Amino acid sequence: MPHPTGQKPWTAIAGGVRLAVRLTPRASRNGLDGVVTGADGRPALKIRLAAPPVEGAANAALIAYLADALSLRKADIEIRSGETGRLKILQLSGEAPVLVATLETWLRTLS
Repeated sequence: MPHPTGQKPWTAIAGGVRLAVRLTPRASRNGLDGVVTGADGRPALKIRLAAPPVEGAANAALIAYLADALSLRKADIEIRSGETGRLKILQLSGEAPVLVATLETWLRTLS
């Protein structure tokens, strides 16, 4: 499900990709719901997780979910900002072209 403006919720950076995520904790099940537009007009991946937002459980579940979905090590995913909020900026370490291709393929599974 692409963003209406064609913008991507990720940016290739040196050493990996910076990814914007809109997290919904305490969902009935884990899943990717596509791309949403934030209040600032920027796109973010909309992800829902069953984990509650207490004591870092939702953040740990987000890292585990992304690591599994993107075939990364948990250590390759770091929350750069938004640890206590729903909008999070993550840094995925690795080869940017490979990560971007993986993210694009993952999004296409929603179409």
